[in-house]
Amino acid sequence: MSRATLLLRACAALATAAAAVATARWLAARQLRRSVQALFAGSTDVTGQTYHEAQLVGLPAPVQRYFRRVLPNGQRYLRGVRLRHTGQFKPDLRQSWSAIEGEEYLVADPPGFIWQGTTCWFTARDSYVRGHGHLGVRLLGAVPILCGAGPTYDQGELLRWLGESTWLPTALLPSRQVQWSAVDEDSACLSLTHGSQTVHYLVRFNARHEIAQCETERYQGETRLLPWIGRFSHYRKMLGVRVPMQLEALWVQDGRQCPYARFTVQELEYAPLAPY
Repeated sequence: MSRATLLLRACAALATAAAAVATARWLAARQLRRSVQALFAGSTDVTGQTYHEAQLVGLPAPVQRYFRRVLPNGQRYLRGVRLRHTGQFKPDLRQSWSAIEGEEYLVADPPGFIWQGTTCWFTARDSYVRGHGHLGVRLLGAVPILCGAGPTYDQGELLRWLGESTWLPTALLPSRQVQWSAVDEDSACLSLTHGSQTVHYLVRFNARHEIAQCETERYQGETRLLPWIGRFSHYRKMLGVRVPMQLEALWVQDGRQCPYARFTVQELEYAPLAPY
């Protein structure tokens, strides 16, 4: 076989592979849009409810200070939010940091979110929809290499929704699902019950009365339960409410804090509730 023939076949194989990757990415993007549309369409319109400071009576002191800090009296409840972020991510704690860009969609009722992050090598999608969590990873945004689901993912993704509801602070107000209990002057316990499961955070507040850190135990994969920390900073007022613009996530292994995600919000909108 001549060198020219080999070269032509190699070029044809590369073109076929590139076309397959492009088609898979297009299909994944279409699926994401449809999933986000369904997420928003299935959410309850809570915007008819209004927050009043009288709702804070009986809550722990640091929790009262937090809501007075982030919510104006008379604030309408927030139905959902969409955002884009940049940042750094470690797919494995033993690996180095990779640049990442992501988009996320959250709804308040019922609890739900969809997040997608993309690095130069892979695309990951986290979600909690209709009471179930899911984690999917695709090499080059096309080739499936991980598909995680089941009770441990349900727990982990519901915890993620609860922590990232700092972007939807009206969803953290006390309700039949959300409860706060006292710990001390600078922290409180936050509990959420959804469906058959209940999750908890120890929430720590900073000197500006903002949520600075959430601590819990969360499943890493399907069997390993580890201490987990989420940090929130650089709060900014958006549509009248004050929300964090930087987040960091860490696992605690053998007493050592191991960060694996650092996100900086670039865009955040409460309307329209639609995919980007």
